[in-house]
Amino acid sequence: MEPEKEAAARPIVDQLKDYAETRFKLFKYEVIERSTSVVADVITDIAIIVSLLLTFLFASFTLALFLADVLHSHWKGFGCVALIYLLIAVLIMIGKRSFERPIINAMIRKLFK
Repeated sequence: MEPEKEAAARPIVDQLKDYAETRFKLFKYEVIERSTSVVADVITDIAIIVSLLLTFLFASFTLALFLADVLHSHWKGFGCVALIYLLIAVLIMIGKRSFERPIINAMIRKLFK
């Protein structure tokens, strides 16, 4: 009886080994897919951020030069733009908590999608 039990258990052990190997390969491929997806998202987000920063920079110069033309003084035009940004910074500092939560949630969604 002992050899018959061992012969019957052998295919089950082989199947379990195959199953474990398959699960490990699947896990490895899922990690690779998820990590490459995160890297691709980061690269595209960086490209978008750089483009938006350049747009913001040139729009700021345009606004400053326009205000300088209207006010007939370069320092007044650039000073007005600086004051606008100072006002925006103060408003962001006051409402910091309400800005943090949506940003945190968006980052968590991006990492676990």
